[in-house]
Amino acid sequence: MSSDYDFSDEEEYYDDEEAMDIEGGSASSEDDMGMDTYDDDIKVVPEARKTYEVDFKPLTHQDVKDLMVADIEYIRTIFGVDNDVAALLLRHMDWNRDRLTEKYMDNASSISTAAGVSPMLKPSYPGPDRSKRVTRSNKSSKKLEHTPFYEPFLCPICFDDTAADTLALSCARFRDEGEHRILCMAENCGVVALDPFVHKVLSEDEDTAARYDELLVRNYVACNKNLKYCPFPSCDRSVSCPAASSRSALSTVVPTVSCGADPKHKFCFGCHVDGDHRPVLCAIARMWLKKCRDDSETANWIKSNTKECSKCQSTIEKNGGCNHMTCKKCKYEFCWVCMGSWAEHGTAWYSCNRYDDKSGVEARDAQSRSRASLERYLHYYNRWANHEQSAKLSIELYMKTEKKMEEMQLTTDLTWIEVQFMKKAVDIVENCRTTLKWTYAMAYYLENGNQKAMFEDNQRDLEKAVEDLSELLEQPIEAESIPALRQKVTDKSVYVQKRNEILLEDTAKGYLEERWKWNVLVDNL
Repeated sequence: MSSDYDFSDEEEYYDDEEAMDIEGGSASSEDDMGMDTYDDDIKVVPEARKTYEVDFKPLTHQDVKDLMVADIEYIRTIFGVDNDVAALLLRHMDWNRDRLTEKYMDNASSISTAAGVSPMLKPSYPGPDRSKRVTRSNKSSKKLEHTPFYEPFLCPICFDDTAADTLALSCARFRDEGEHRILCMAENCGVVALDPFVHKVLSEDEDTAARYDELLVRNYVACNKNLKYCPFPSCDRSVSCPAASSRSALSTVVPTVSCGADPKHKFCFGCHVDGDHRPVLCAIARMWLKKCRDDSETANWIKSNTKECSKCQSTIEKNGGCNHMTCKKCKYEFCWVCMGSWAEHGTAWYSCNRYDDKSGVEARDAQSRSRASLERYLHYYNRWANHEQSAKLSIELYMKTEKKMEEMQLTTDLTWIEVQFMKKAVDIVENCRTTLKWTYAMAYYLENGNQKAMFEDNQRDLEKAVEDLSELLEQPIEAESIPALRQKVTDKSVYVQKRNEILLEDTAKGYLEERWKWNVLVDNL
């Protein structure tokens, strides 16, 4: 890596709380980590969008409805039709204004019929002719008398003959599976109910009317390739991200977005993988998850929460996110990931993240090659699953941190705002563990060479920094050491966040420069 990417633990301590007001991965300009100093007399200028970020816009439910109204108004103006007819035409063409305009100009009658604005055929049951008269014989009279009367109306759908007056399409129904296109149920009739009629029928059923409106909005979002709903349960927000709307774009960018809710929900705009999977592309993330599912029986044992001490073979349970383990029986300090001595992890020889491929080179027969392939997979899967497990344990770490923050307030003169550095540090650790988790999926598919070696250098530096910060957060609180702890945690948090940005930035530039070579065929379609 360039010398610009070299940082030391002895970086200048930034006492200004703004230095910690960071949120990795956001596409907004709130991240001020690029500033070299934080002087109160210097105006902090927000950085431009980073290479690994994409432009996006969070939208509320009302924002989406406003976009719908704008499209309807556009078609109404061009075609000279009512708003309700324009909405029906747009829904028929999946809200594609340009395609609708082209088709409508070619044959307006055909499009109107297909959209359900005009009937395809004359209905088989047009309704009774109220002016029709029939005769009835009167047996009490010696001569025939003709008494006029009207024939009763019989609905051909529900066979109801009690209605004195009916509305057109009165038998239309809503489907439980979320149908928003209400067709006339009469035989050979393709007319679709307009929105004013549906709202009139549902005027006394507010819940169903609201459900109908929601279905219309969801249909609009589903048809618009630039929009996506937030996948988090009970969240009705959506996101606009035109930069990631094409499949070709997903070969050079990982479109992580946020819905803007409180708290913010991060997800990938390009695929259905939960959460943020930077720095790995959507196609690689899908391949990795599929492989993990296919090899789940082989890998289940590695996900166990217990391991044996490599020195005294005592069973040890991991109850925190830090990988620095100490056996309570023999006091041996080791790494939970590779089971090696922890003393070596603080030196320049640290290589816990790298896979030693010697076994694969020496493998000659099919059985040896198969075993080497499995060992290689388990190397990456073990580290991927470990960071995933550590991230899940972050809930416990948050609870422990809150208790420590309360303890700091009681034993020092620090305010609640001044002890927020602990919570911010936990947020950074959680974000970076998510990054590290997916770096192992990427490293598994990277072709061996200088580029992979540089990628693993960044991975190693970030991983070691995260472990150091995790260990600081899990230290017991002593009143006299709180000022020093505050400085160490703040310094290390800034450093860890910077390492995370370096890894994501370099990886994103690698996609644009086509530096990354894969050991498998990657299909982004």
